[in-house]
Amino acid sequence: MSNQGIRISLNGREMVVDKGTRIEDLVRDLKGKKGSQIVAAVVNNEIRELTFPIEQECIITPVDLSSADGIRIYQRSLKFLLIKAVHDLFPDKELQVRHSVRRGVFFEIVDYKVTAEDVERLERRMRELVDQDHRYVKRVVSIDEARKIFLDQGREDRYRALEFREKDYVSLYTFDDIEDYFYGYMVPSTGYLKLFGLAAENDGIVLIVPKKENPTQLPDVTLPKQLFDVFTEYTNWIRILGVEDVGMLNDVVKSGRIHDFILISEALHEKRIANIADMIVNQKKRIILIAGPSSSGKTTFARRLGIQLKVNGIKPLTISVDDYFVDKTRTPLDEEGKPDYESLETVDLDFFNKSMNALLKGEEIDVPTFNFITRKREFNGRKMKLDEGCAVIIEGIHALNPRLTSDIDDADKFKIYISAITSMRIDQHNRIPTTDLRLLRRMVRDNLFRGTSAPETIDMWPAVRRGEERNIFPFQQEADAMFNSSLIYELLVIKGHALPLLSAITKDMPQYSEARRLIEFLSYFLQIPADDIPPNSILREFLGGSCFK
Repeated sequence: MSNQGIRISLNGREMVVDKGTRIEDLVRDLKGKKGSQIVAAVVNNEIRELTFPIEQECIITPVDLSSADGIRIYQRSLKFLLIKAVHDLFPDKELQVRHSVRRGVFFEIVDYKVTAEDVERLERRMRELVDQDHRYVKRVVSIDEARKIFLDQGREDRYRALEFREKDYVSLYTFDDIEDYFYGYMVPSTGYLKLFGLAAENDGIVLIVPKKENPTQLPDVTLPKQLFDVFTEYTNWIRILGVEDVGMLNDVVKSGRIHDFILISEALHEKRIANIADMIVNQKKRIILIAGPSSSGKTTFARRLGIQLKVNGIKPLTISVDDYFVDKTRTPLDEEGKPDYESLETVDLDFFNKSMNALLKGEEIDVPTFNFITRKREFNGRKMKLDEGCAVIIEGIHALNPRLTSDIDDADKFKIYISAITSMRIDQHNRIPTTDLRLLRRMVRDNLFRGTSAPETIDMWPAVRRGEERNIFPFQQEADAMFNSSLIYELLVIKGHALPLLSAITKDMPQYSEARRLIEFLSYFLQIPADDIPPNSILREFLGGSCFK
């Protein structure tokens, strides 16, 4: 190694290191925030692996498991560990990723029902490999060589995914006797992967991964059966449409079949909304509660559900939980002493419950409007009465929290959980993250309609996600029905709207690394115009042109 000194800043501490020093050597004895594992670093606003050699003056900030980037790298590396364990114990079987769950990621072994005993064996093998501290050896090959490798391996799914890749190289990782490609950075070796778990669920495997909110422990949460049912439904849709991976979706565009594909995708949505409306009518429910995370399309879903209720002879009335917020003097404070507008206590629970019960008794109520400028409740003469043949649709982030409607008889309530849940994959080992889809939806919508820039959306997203983890996801199991608002074709359209916003984020900006990651993700999709999207589509809520005003 050269003795030439390079001045760097590591976590704000100035030091001089030899040229070629790897980041791994500088952070080996350090812990990240909340005592978590360091798995990568940001070097001059770009994510780098710990094996990255320092060649010039730079500012280095470690990336640990308290961050979204850190969790992604850790999860990706654990996935390779699981793939290797399956390869060793089931050499004639293939592992495929399916979808995320609150504890981690759900996998299946093709044409095989996984047992609890299988999972115990796999976890033991994974821990053996961690103790042996195998290196993940990276090599960079040309795009043409990568395509040949994948064809030789019979990995047509991966070959299709790379067909339109804009970069002219691919980074492959070798782990002992297997080589794979993961669309992102990895930890240097298996020794970094001590914190994980495995569970047998639905004939498959749940890889349990720490969450950034508590990065030194594994989450212990139940997996709602309804959510697995939604994923199964989506998987069936994918099979109906014949697009199990991104390459197949791109083939639909190339072959000129996208118009019909969009119509079928939208029809599947409409059929599911109609089914939910039928459930509400058949069960004679009068209070319909809708909740879901940011950018799920709750507003459009509520309007389309209302139309389907009208088809069934039910007149829908709508109420927003936001209009029952307490005045600013009663707004609760968070742990930092700032107003916590996402807390359930932001809602005047007593007044809300009394109003809803008055409606159910057939009384007329005054419906308030919350003034977000003065942060006070106002009454502007809006009256509401729940006549025979009417139902109230209530949408809000707390709608599934039992405390919101604690004084209302459960017999009157129908609860719906909505989210944009992706189950289509980039390829057999790499999924399309649901969170990325929602982030891109929000970025496009907020830029078009709320004057919010892409960097601002990226900056606020972690706080949005923390609120979801606290206020929405824990109550998924309360739902009587779940609706998946994702559209299999939508990233083909969103790409054209999101790319200019992301490309405007320059290297000197702190959001650059996230922008580059999303640009790389979108690069695997072809781009289509929004012309064929119907005006009542949930996607119109984010792109404009909706028929719902």
